Amino acid sequence: MKQHARVEQSHPLFRQVYDYMVNRIVREEWKVHDKLPSIRVLAEELQVHRLTVFKAYRELASSGRVYVKDKSGYYVSPAGMLREERVDQEADAAAVPVYSLTNPMSDIQRMPVQYQFSQALIDPGLLPNLFLSDYVKKVFDLYPKVMGTYSSVQGDEELRGVLSLHYQKHFKLQLSPAELLITSGAQQAINLIAGLVLGPMDHVMVERPTYSVALDIFRRAGARLLPVTITPEGYDLEAVEELMRTYRPRMFYINPTHHNPTGYTVPARQRKLLVELAERYRCLLVEDDPFRDIYFGEAPPAPFFAYDTEGWVIYISSFSKYVAPGLRICAVACRHPFMERLITAKSMADNGSPLLNQKIFLHYYTSPRLQQHLGKLRIALQVHKEIMEEELAGSGWEWSAPEGGLNLWIKLPESVSAAALFERSMGHSISFVPGELCDPLGEMTSWLRLSYSFASENVLREGMRKLMQLAREL
Repeated sequence: MKQHARVEQSHPLFRQVYDYMVNRIVREEWKVHDKLPSIRVLAEELQVHRLTVFKAYRELASSGRVYVKDKSGYYVSPAGMLREERVDQEADAAAVPVYSLTNPMSDIQRMPVQYQFSQALIDPGLLPNLFLSDYVKKVFDLYPKVMGTYSSVQGDEELRGVLSLHYQKHFKLQLSPAELLITSGAQQAINLIAGLVLGPMDHVMVERPTYSVALDIFRRAGARLLPVTITPEGYDLEAVEELMRTYRPRMFYINPTHHNPTGYTVPARQRKLLVELAERYRCLLVEDDPFRDIYFGEAPPAPFFAYDTEGWVIYISSFSKYVAPGLRICAVACRHPFMERLITAKSMADNGSPLLNQKIFLHYYTSPRLQQHLGKLRIALQVHKEIMEEELAGSGWEWSAPEGGLNLWIKLPESVSAAALFERSMGHSISFVPGELCDPLGEMTSWLRLSYSFASENVLREGMRKLMQLAREL
């Protein structure tokens, strides 16, 4: 159970503990004159040596953030509540956290290839581009000054009103426009939330496997990852509760509907129970839901947010995958007062998403044409999935047929090395995502993610045959 991904920082471990404690003091989890945990207790909690914690306490005391009572312990000083400011940055450079900034997924997707199986995006040929251009013209007629002004930081009020009504009608979510924030894609939303919630040494629960970019964001925040295996049946809730009780994680990042990369959907019966666990252990659930409308049979269960009554779920609903990827529209739903903090973070990031994009999306999203498009898109993507599965038949590769989403999550036979296959494939202009990038422990070296959504049908079939031939040669 005690599995952690590495905290990728270059400064000493005692400084990580120091930063963790400062962060908790500034967040007022430990208030002025509160007694702090003993060295032994904190060392056990953070799974570090007692001398490491002792050095961190000594640094806190010398900086005036804590004071010592003889034979009693350490306490928060009034000065401890102040945020840290570095006056001489050059002299203090060794003490400033430096995080390795990596995004292997982006590195793979930036490589030009003929057979693109690494991008979980939809073939542009499947999008109603001509109809979308009509709505662009309509927006300029309705809002002739749209290019001459900013959106509000929280997002266009008209768009937030329409989305709140849509969520109420289709998902039974009780949401007001004031509880929605428009961001430039889901990745920005995850980044903003992580910046508000996570600090050095904090625990964050993540699915195993999961969206690799989210892992990179959490690692950059200095957080420690607690993996939770996801299966076709959902999660082991007893194991989830043990992690919450033992580590008191700040948040649990989940992608429970047509999950990336596995395609699994967490059943409705588990959703309410997990929200109850989150409330009990005060663990924020961050629900990332970009594939809800991409289903091949029955519509998926209601979001986790539908069961939330205490404000412990943040719902990220991205439309970039299947409406108009170039618009980068995402809606984040959460309760107050967290929404105020999120708006402030958004203002510091870009002062609001482009108004033109929001207005174009608003009028297209509310059109009958979108619903017709979605129905046809589901059929087309199911055909793509079936083509990929047909080409995989008889290969000895293992996968669970997803009920929605854009990917197949595949286990290779022991005779095939995923690393060798990846290197060989890239040499033949074929890309996919090695499974270890999606694993918080970096150990799923026999797995890979193949996206069936981006390549056209002919290119998909041709590329899969080439990939199968490369695997046989290995």
